[in-house]
Amino acid sequence: MRRPLASAATLVLSLGLLSACGSDDEEGSKVPAAAPATTAAAPVEEPAGGCKEAEAPEPKGEGSLKAPKEPLVKGKKYSVRFTTSCGVFDVQLAVGRAPKTSASVAALVKEGFYDNTTFHRIAKGFVIQGGDPNGDGTGGPGYKVTEPPPSDVKYTRGVVAMAKAGNEAPGTSGSQFYVVTGEDAGLPAEYALLGRITKGQDVVALIEGVDTGGAPDGPPTAPVLIEKAELLEG
Repeated sequence: MRRPLASAATLVLSLGLLSACGSDDEEGSKVPAAAPATTAAAPVEEPAGGCKEAEAPEPKGEGSLKAPKEPLVKGKKYSVRFTTSCGVFDVQLAVGRAPKTSASVAALVKEGFYDNTTFHRIAKGFVIQGGDPNGDGTGGPGYKVTEPPPSDVKYTRGVVAMAKAGNEAPGTSGSQFYVVTGEDAGLPAEYALLGRITKGQDVVALIEGVDTGGAPDGPPTAPVLIEKAELLEG
């Protein structure tokens, strides 16, 4: 069975894919792996392909935040709007099915943690992964949350989940997340559920199409910047 990316090693790419988190074994968070950083230069012209040129932000380093204790309001709808150098997409948080994971990511968004970070891994026909403050799949917010996903979860196109290192318990997450771009990623129910794309699936496809130097799974040759992440309520 194919593993999620770990950019830094595992969320599949390096971290193991969405290692998404924490400071203990962030190296190897794979995608299914997963960090806000210094200021990136303002995007300049818009080249063919639809994405603006952007400079890679300086690594922010491992975060020193603490996991939020307050849950999001039950029954209320929350979405995260990601404004990227390739366009805007919205993720509706699965507050009912993943309350701890949703509250954690919402808190990170409010802190501006995702602003000026990048999508550091693109696995064609599989996932795109981001949310690492270091930009290479090795970073996280300084804490980890564990919330095993529903047993019936399916990682199909448009589903957003969290990356983790291969040696971490099911449902472990930090800040790294991935968006499934394939029809069905075929992953086991081990990656914390975050939500689903409700707007901007075309933008996700645009990011997936960014050049990776011919590699089917790897970092883009030009930075794909998350300029800003905003929490929307209602």
